Amino acid sequence: MIRVVFNQKGGVGKSTITSNLAAISAASGLSTLVIDLDAQGNSSHYILGNASQPERGAADFFAETLNGRAKVSEPESFVTRSPWENLSVMAASPELSDLQGKLEAKLKIFKLKEALETLKKTYRSIWIDTPPALNFYSLSALIAADRVLVPFDCDDFSRQALYRLFENVEEIRADHNKKLKVEGIVVNQFTARSNLPQRVVDELLAEKLPVLEPYLSSSIRIKESHELCRPLIYLEPAHKVSLEYVALWKSLKR
Repeated sequence: MIRVVFNQKGGVGKSTITSNLAAISAASGLSTLVIDLDAQGNSSHYILGNASQPERGAADFFAETLNGRAKVSEPESFVTRSPWENLSVMAASPELSDLQGKLEAKLKIFKLKEALETLKKTYRSIWIDTPPALNFYSLSALIAADRVLVPFDCDDFSRQALYRLFENVEEIRADHNKKLKVEGIVVNQFTARSNLPQRVVDELLAEKLPVLEPYLSSSIRIKESHELCRPLIYLEPAHKVSLEYVALWKSLKR
């Protein structure tokens, strides 16, 4: 299964959700790959830390497609093994931003999909982290994916962005990827004691939008796991938020 975690709004937890769900997948015994297409590289750093600097990554893959050298049969050469069993990363770097205009001009939008046709023979579970924009990289991911997870951080700006996102996904599904489906909205940074988050989520449910459960709680432990470069399942598996992530992962289709 190839999943893309996407929202055009920034700061909603895409990298945290991608990394933690992928880590749980790996810890469960599935061969798992994270593809980081956000030039900020937050997922790459979260999973790989400082000790494992990748020699090649997503920017190198796309750069070689521009030069006509990248072969679809060799995408594994752009993947780095993480310190965690069963978990690998095609890492991001700032060079992704520099390449974007050239890739658009050369119509390379289907190259990631071609590479994933090979990679999915090795990896049972593939997760794609995307930039907070509908650009070349997020479009490449949506064209290649089976499912979309939409992070949602319980404010009105995020809610308004949802409707535009669903429209964009439907257009991509109709034009480029018939199998693409929104698997659900992942409610993030949820505070049950506050009225606003619960009211906003209730309104989404009333509109029959695909809100997934459980909701992911807000916790300082998440920021600590970022700092330590240890996804929660490796840091504190019995923590409340860790258990919420595990329950969410179990609710997803294999």
